Order: sequence, then structure tokens, then C-alpha cells
Amino acid sequence: MFRKGLIGYLPANILQGIIGFATLMVFTRILSPEDYGRYALAFGVSSLAQTVCFTWLEAAMARFYPAEARDDVTAPALYGSVYRLFAGVTVVFAVITAIGLWLWPAGDDPALKIAVGYGLGAVVFRSLIKLVQEQRRSEGRVRAASILDMLQTAGGFGFGVAFALLGTGGGSPLLGAAVIALICLPFFAREDWGRAVRGRFDAERARQYAHYGFPIAASLVLTLALYTADRFLIAHYLSEADAGAYHAGYSLASRILDVLFIWFGAAGTPAMVHALESDGEKALKTTATEQIKTMSFILFPAVGGLIMVAPAFGELMIGEDLRAKAVSITTLVALGALFSGLNTYYFLQAFTLAKKTRLLVVAMLIPAVANIALNVILIPRMGLIGAAWACALSFGAGLIGSWLLGLRTLPLPVPTADLAKTGLCTAAMMAMIAVLPSHGGIIELMLKSATGAIIYGFCAYFCNLHGIRAHLLRFYNLFRAKLGV
Repeated sequence: MFRKGLIGYLPANILQGIIGFATLMVFTRILSPEDYGRYALAFGVSSLAQTVCFTWLEAAMARFYPAEARDDVTAPALYGSVYRLFAGVTVVFAVITAIGLWLWPAGDDPALKIAVGYGLGAVVFRSLIKLVQEQRRSEGRVRAASILDMLQTAGGFGFGVAFALLGTGGGSPLLGAAVIALICLPFFAREDWGRAVRGRFDAERARQYAHYGFPIAASLVLTLALYTADRFLIAHYLSEADAGAYHAGYSLASRILDVLFIWFGAAGTPAMVHALESDGEKALKTTATEQIKTMSFILFPAVGGLIMVAPAFGELMIGEDLRAKAVSITTLVALGALFSGLNTYYFLQAFTLAKKTRLLVVAMLIPAVANIALNVILIPRMGLIGAAWACALSFGAGLIGSWLLGLRTLPLPVPTADLAKTGLCTAAMMAMIAVLPSHGGIIELMLKSATGAIIYGFCAYFCNLHGIRAHLLRFYNLFRAKLGV
């Protein structure tokens, strides 16, 4: 199931990577530094609102559908309960949002209030689409989930660019996401809405979903604090333009890793749930070992390569007004993104699999508190570099904390020898890239990327990382068989 998901979600994640960098390249050029900073802040507010209000329902759908669909694929109690709860939360959310925007004294920056309004307006539509996607993934309908993901990604970018060109400012990307979600809902959610209407509300199940989902939402709120609090602190201590530069640098450093982790998560989380529910902890550990080895095999060199090509990559991706400050933080942010992704998509899974989601909150308190404290201390003294150090150190602390807590809950395997070999191969690749000339631009980017891929591939084959020799031999034999050799 894990490998099937990796293959099935690959096109969507390739598109996410392309659109992610296109977003960075385009919006840092057509938006002013101040508007890009407003977009970063509005995105943080809307993400927080979506997580607080709706993520617990998305999590319940993802975790409980496999078990409840065994007797009836329409899962009437699940659909009837989740969608009725969603409707009730939507009413409360709309009222609170309207009152909050009405009472908000925007002061000297009404453009920020407008951008936040666009972002909050998108939350309900994006959450409904997310609920549909989680069900498709949980059921193993990879193609449907992948198509929906690609439409959201490409359509949101296209509409966002159009709105920016029309002059809607920092809220343009968020407005684009709302429009494409609204367009997709009638086509993709009809099946789900039909099941919800025919389903029934079950109060006991609703309490069970809340008991499971609320701690997940709380932990994700803390995760968002890690991802967004630094922008607000930078805007407070420095300026909105500096917040925009930090967001651009953060996007440059983390976007590739985010896409890869989302890819692994889309394939890996349902596979681990299925292994545990079907065959027990032994099967889970086998699946988990394969996942962590695969993740490190791809992600370690991705981080190392990104660090080595950051100046040339930034020159290509980021507008000139934001570039210098953005590139200066990429190394530390890339390390922080690696720690964060491994924590979220591997080590924290121990608590959701064991249905002990309250421990997620405990685990995420460690990096959240550390991040805010370090930012408050370091930003006034070191500027954007201080925020980058706070990012790397807090995410590292979070990973260690989750691993230690997981040992007492549902220990997931950590193949240290394999991880160490992968790290050494990555270090060898970085050392070779470091001696290459730095001429800037696309030529440097292509030269260093190609050299890094060749060197890492050679080292991986020499050390037989993740059993690569057997995989290559199998592909070679399949290729020969197709050619009839």
C-alpha cells in the first residue's frame, strides 16, 4: 500500500513542487515586499483558523473510515456525524469571523485586514475539499485524491495570479484558493454529501471523534505557532517587509521538503493505519521501517543539495527586493524543515496510531514554547538570522521530545545504521559540490545539481543504501524482459 501510494501521488506532488516554486517566483515579483508580507501574515491567520475549527473533523475521517467502512462502505454513522458537526462548526465560525473583522481596528494598515478577510473567507471551502481528500486517501482511492489535489494546486495558483494582477494585493493567493475550492466542490463532493444526508448522527461516535481529533487540532495549532509566530514577531520587531523576506526564504528552503513530506505522508499514513488495523504491531513496524529508510534516502540528499545551491536557486526564484535577506536564512531553515517533517510524518504518528492523541499536545508544546522564546530573544539581537536559528533549534528539540515520548507509547523503529550511512553519503555529495565554481544563475544550479545527483548515486550504490542494488537489478531485468533480450 505504501509503494502504491508513492507512485499514485507522485504526479500531484511533482505539480505541487512546480507550483510552489512558481508561486514564490511570481508573487515575490508582482507583489510588493509589504504585500508579500501581508500575504504571509494572512496565510498564517487563515491556517490557524482552519486548524482550530475543522482539522479535528478531517482527522476523524482519515482515522475512523477504514474501520467503519468494513460493514458498510458508506459509513453512515461516520458521514452523518462528521458532516453535521461540520455544518454546526461552520455557523459558529462564520459568526465569530464576521464579528472579529467588524471589530478589528485596522489602523494604518487596512490592506492587512482585507488580506486576512480573504483568507478567512476561504477556510470553509478549503476544509470541505480537505474532508473529501482525506476520505479518498483513507479508502485507498489514490487517483481521485491525486486529481483533486492537482486541480486545487494549479487552479489556486492561476486564480491567485489573476487576482494579483487585478490589484487585490496580499490576499490574492488566498482568494484564488477559495475560488478553485468552490468550483471543485459540486463535482467532487456530491458523493460525500449524499452519504451525509442519508447518514445518521451518532452522539457517542461524535464524542469519540472529538476525543480523538481535538488533541490533533491542538497539536497542529502548536505546529502552526512554530510556522507562523516568527513572522508576526519579525513584523513586530523589524517590519512587514522583513516578514515577507523571511517567508520567501522559508519557502525557498522548505518547499521541496514540504512537498516530499506531504507525498510520504499521503502514502505512508494510510499504509501504517492499514498495517496496524489488519495485521498488528509487527506488520506496522515492518511498514514503518521501510518508510523511514525511504524518507531518509530521498530527504537527506535533498536538504544537502538545497543548502549547497541556495544562492543560485534564490537568484532564480526570488525577486530582487527580497532575495539577499531570504537566501541568508536557507541553510538553517532547511535543517529545521527536515527536523519538522520527520517529526510530523513519522515520530508523531506513534500517538495517532495508538489513539493517544493527547500526547501530541505534550510533544508539540516542546518546540512551540522553545520557538517563541528563542525568537523573542534572538530576533532583536540577530534579526532574520536569529529567527532562522530559532527555527532549527526548536524543531530539533521537538523531534527529540517526540521520539522519547513515543518510546513509552508505540515505539516506531529507528534504523540508526542506515540513517548514518545515508548521512555520510550526503556529506560526501556536499563536499564535492563545495569545490565547484560559483558563477551564479541557472548554469551553476544545473552544474551543482547534476554533480550532486551523480555523486550521491555513486555513494548510495557503493554503500547499498536501502537495498538499492537489488532494486536496480530488478528494474534492469524487467527492462530486459520488455525488450525481449
